[in-house]
Amino acid sequence: MTQPKNSAHKLSVETAQSRTELRQFLRQQRQAITPEQKSLLDAELGKQLLLWCQQNTPASLAVYWPIQAEPDLRPYYQQLQEQGVQLALPLVIAKDMPLSFLSWQAGDAMTVDSYGIAIPAHGRLVAQPEVLLIPCLGWNAAGYRLGYGGGFYDRTLAVAPRPRAIGMAYACTQAEFAAQEHDIPMDCIISA
Repeated sequence: MTQPKNSAHKLSVETAQSRTELRQFLRQQRQAITPEQKSLLDAELGKQLLLWCQQNTPASLAVYWPIQAEPDLRPYYQQLQEQGVQLALPLVIAKDMPLSFLSWQAGDAMTVDSYGIAIPAHGRLVAQPEVLLIPCLGWNAAGYRLGYGGGFYDRTLAVAPRPRAIGMAYACTQAEFAAQEHDIPMDCIISA
């Protein structure tokens, strides 16, 4: 698991009384990253992702379209595609269901789903990718991620066969929180 270079930014569960408050705090942490810092951090995350893919050679990878100041790795998706990795984007079929996935290539036309998230306009449903790239609102040293609370990725990771899961996170959003029964740890977390 990739650890942050500077652990001085670790947050403690004492800074928030609930997951809702912790999520609010972590959103503020992420929003406080200046555009210049974000650009540098996203470039570092992108380089680490490319290296991971070169070392692990996944055949297929579910990427994500960034929302709410998530790490923006879109400039690196085409490089992954050029390395022969089949890319897909997640699709919410129903509120309490695992995610489905649509085929996608850099440059494809996009549309917006009912959650306001960009999806391929003409993507076709594909089998679950071998590896899922998952943005983290927060994350802890044990490899658990904190998302927005919808449980979509946890339900997706609970389906057999379980895909490998790579969390993508900013180091300043590392927090101490207890995993809940339904939480599933990432196989690794890439942070910068």
